[in-house]
Amino acid sequence: MQHTLTWHGHSNFQIASAGLNILIDPFFEGNPSCTTSCKAIDKPDLVLVTHDHGDHVGQAVDICRSTGAHIGAVVGTAQKLAAAGIPAGQILNGIGFNIGGSLLFKNATVTMTQAYHSSDSGVAVGYILTLADGYTIYHAGDTCVFAGMELWGKLFAIDLALLPIGGLFTMDARQAALACKLLSCDAVIPMHWGTFPVLEKNTASFKHHLAVEAPAIKLLELSPGQSLTLERPADTCGCGQP
Repeated sequence: MQHTLTWHGHSNFQIASAGLNILIDPFFEGNPSCTTSCKAIDKPDLVLVTHDHGDHVGQAVDICRSTGAHIGAVVGTAQKLAAAGIPAGQILNGIGFNIGGSLLFKNATVTMTQAYHSSDSGVAVGYILTLADGYTIYHAGDTCVFAGMELWGKLFAIDLALLPIGGLFTMDARQAALACKLLSCDAVIPMHWGTFPVLEKNTASFKHHLAVEAPAIKLLELSPGQSLTLERPADTCGCGQP
């Protein structure tokens, strides 16, 4: 089974898999690194928000209200999004869910992880997506590196990690490289860089540190608006599924 992942800049990813279209942190309008409008993308089925900062919530409310897409968020942030106009029937579990919890949405399992960052409502989180064939994607959200990443790497066979490298507001390139080692992921896409002047300008430092900390992990570099095809190797079983 093949899946298509598109990076819309910053932490904004779109994942198309077996008739399921997922958006994570849909920051389109006002995103200086984004090359498209939220109105131009395929209709999403599910929107996931890692925390309530504007550069991560983005257009989540407008997208869900106009398309009927469901939304996943931590309790607290989910309530804030409901107050902003998203009907309770479109919120996963009605009130959201919490760290360590998993929900099945159509043919994908969404597991919420901790993230170490600020948030005005609820707490900041990350997500592990286990797709229909077992292909597993970890979106770390905004966070520093933390020792618990090693546990998530034991619980899940992570095919692809989406990790911030920008520094200042999240972990930097060196921390992200160590995170890859802890997660034991097969591949990594760096995110949350280049969007604003205060963030890391490119992936050169991350490439260097990854070669030192985890040389076996494949670095996949995307430009905003670029897509790639993902596929689980035929000899793996997806045993990391919850």
